[in-house]
Amino acid sequence: MSILIDSNTKVIVQGLTGKTGSFHTNQALEYFGTKMVAGTHPRKAGEHWTADSGAQLPIYANAADAKDATGANASVIYVPPAGAAAAIEEAIDAEIPLIVCITEGVPVLDMVRVKAKLDKSNSRLIGPNCPGLLTPEQCKIGIMPGKIFKKGSVGVVSRSGTLTYEAVYQTSVEGLGQTSAVGIGGDPVKGTEFIDVLEMFLADDETESIVMIGEIGGTAEEEAAQFLIDEAKKSRKKPMVGFIAGRTAPKGRTMGHAGAIVSGGKGDAESKIAAMEAAGIKVSPSPARLGTTMVEVLKG
Repeated sequence: MSILIDSNTKVIVQGLTGKTGSFHTNQALEYFGTKMVAGTHPRKAGEHWTADSGAQLPIYANAADAKDATGANASVIYVPPAGAAAAIEEAIDAEIPLIVCITEGVPVLDMVRVKAKLDKSNSRLIGPNCPGLLTPEQCKIGIMPGKIFKKGSVGVVSRSGTLTYEAVYQTSVEGLGQTSAVGIGGDPVKGTEFIDVLEMFLADDETESIVMIGEIGGTAEEEAAQFLIDEAKKSRKKPMVGFIAGRTAPKGRTMGHAGAIVSGGKGDAESKIAAMEAAGIKVSPSPARLGTTMVEVLKG
């Protein structure tokens, strides 16, 4: 079983004709034939976008038209920050089941509005400010480098894009491979949280172990840890390795993106690590040891 996406996923690209959208759409098409089926642009409807391979994708005025014409069940958004929220809302209105927003720098107030709309819909949003998700040898949505993936048994979920790649690479090198990797993004207001993905990994028979990478700021990791404790009481538990980025950040200083703000004595690395350990997660001493730590956990 795959998490969220598989070889049958059909993806439309909002922002296809831009440099970023074009580059990553080409990369996706090259990854085991990921089904990128159309693009959208309000002023280029009826035109076609040509991939490096020579394949042509039709361009539609909006997400609803693209979905109706192609049967798409996912959308990926490469739209600049000022228009990204509107693009997400367009995809929600089109009732697209899975929406992935890669865009960094989407205004928080815009996302508060989007979140309210999303909660009343049947769509799932990954992001914004995320690397997307990938199921090895089946489908790639977003900016993850496909060549580091290996089909296997580890589920990866991360707030950090860069450390998602690190966890994937290391579990590939150790011969474990991945079932799926999901980058949920680090913004304070986003569509999918740790608990949502952990629930899917716990329910997936092919996912035998899980890597969870958090960051300073917010309380998502502590909430996920409590969820895992509650699930363990129901005999739902899998070997897990974790890591918290930002442990060396000076106290009282804002580091990185908006989601990494530590305030009121909450959201610091120590509290997150303690919560993870209380939930039975083996916390890696460094990102460079995620793979070896997982091997140790599985042997133990």
